[in-house]
Amino acid sequence: MKKVFTSLILTLLIFTAYSVPKLNSFPSAQATIFLDFDGAYVQSSVWNNGNPLNCAASTMTDAQITEAFNRVAEDYRPFNINITTDSTYFLAAPLEMRVRIIITPTSSWLYAGSSGVSYIGSFTWGDDTPGFVFSDRLSNSPKYVGECISHEGGHTVGLAHQSKYDGVDCDSPIEQYNTGYGSGETAWSPIMGNSLNRNFSTWNDGPTPYGCTAVQDNLTIITTQNGFGYRTDDYSEALNAGTFALGNNFSVDGLISTLTDKDAFKFTLNANSNFHLTAIPYNVQGNWIGANLDIRVELFDASQQLVRNYNPENVLSVTMDTILNAGTYYLKLYGTGNANGGAYGSLGQYTITGSFGGLPIHDVRLSGSIDKGKHNLDWRIIADEQIKTIEVQASNNGTDFSALTTMSGASTKFSYEPNKTNSVFYRLMVTSVLNQIVYSNTIALKGTENQKLFTVSTLIQNDITISAPENYKYVLYDVNGRLINFGNGVGGVNHVSVTNLSKGMYTIQILNNNQKQTERIIKQ
Repeated sequence: MKKVFTSLILTLLIFTAYSVPKLNSFPSAQATIFLDFDGAYVQSSVWNNGNPLNCAASTMTDAQITEAFNRVAEDYRPFNINITTDSTYFLAAPLEMRVRIIITPTSSWLYAGSSGVSYIGSFTWGDDTPGFVFSDRLSNSPKYVGECISHEGGHTVGLAHQSKYDGVDCDSPIEQYNTGYGSGETAWSPIMGNSLNRNFSTWNDGPTPYGCTAVQDNLTIITTQNGFGYRTDDYSEALNAGTFALGNNFSVDGLISTLTDKDAFKFTLNANSNFHLTAIPYNVQGNWIGANLDIRVELFDASQQLVRNYNPENVLSVTMDTILNAGTYYLKLYGTGNANGGAYGSLGQYTITGSFGGLPIHDVRLSGSIDKGKHNLDWRIIADEQIKTIEVQASNNGTDFSALTTMSGASTKFSYEPNKTNSVFYRLMVTSVLNQIVYSNTIALKGTENQKLFTVSTLIQNDITISAPENYKYVLYDVNGRLINFGNGVGGVNHVSVTNLSKGMYTIQILNNNQKQTERIIKQ
């Protein structure tokens, strides 16, 4: 709702008794947005034609309330404001620096189709006029409720809706509520649009329903019109002796709070060493769900020359696994954009974890040979620590590798018959028990002339081994043609257990969209 009042209108708020988790995002801040899940009696001349509202408590569980709170807290994390579910903090905040959002299933008093309502600028009115989010119209979904709370809270701190235009008609938006772009982890939309079905929602600098040139700068409005600004910067971006130093095994939390904020870190290697770092944005579930920060990390050498830029396009996190020469290095971390949304609004909390030091895996040497169409791989590993896994990887071009099979750390060889006539490139990815990863050298072996699509082991004991270039289905029969087993397989090396079968002859049929292949096998 976009109506703005210039006079203050007394609102009567009565708190009810209902147990919800007491949560705070930044309790030292004066400015406060109170998320009220426990019901309330509201008497206000600006709501429900002045008639009282007896708002029922939300029926959301503690876990749902906590997730919704965490989503809202991350949206407002860059600012010097406390998101709270505790009325004590709300009542202690200055009148002109607080607002309450009531989350309730009591929605029949407002027109159908509205999932929330609030007045633009009401945060500073000083009369406790609340906003509303209707949990019954949002299926009690923590995602939907959290997005709606942030949206209605955005109205109270001065923001209008943000719309989408087609670039032809500048006066009429194609979407009054911009639904954003993309799919998956980096799917983006503006908080002040419709962000219910996008993972990555942020504050935006974009057009409103009043025209494509009526651009609304969310961050400037929030931080200049409500009595609070940004949080204090936690790490400097300077690359010098005062840069925050990382230890050999580190875990650091930080916050990117402004468009120009960059956080710098340094580390020193006394010898050529492996360096591993994972930088993840704050999130409420796996795959960085609910994150507001798309992370970019830059690596600099001691002379502050850029060594490498880490900015994966399709994920919000950054992973670094590399070997570096001895010396001092710097990292610079900040928010970035992607194909679906720009860097504006890419703000929020992050955690970096990692390690560096000596290389427990000193050398991984891979060699191979061809014998009657089979590719035989063997290797030697020199390491101070125990090896956890060995992943054999293959490639058609020597650049893009995928896993062929994963073996135990004690393995020293692998053989199979590839279904390719061109050369196949191989390498190993070796992981130690300390989770340090080293790759072997790459070798190339010529393909076979075998025109069969699938390769199947014919003399077996416990497993049938199937080498496949693509996904398939299989059916297993006994010598009398009776169905014994069936299932699906994927491209690569697959194993079908036959430990429960008696010794003897069996027939297996392997099928995909283009071919059916039949093989006889003998269990010994």
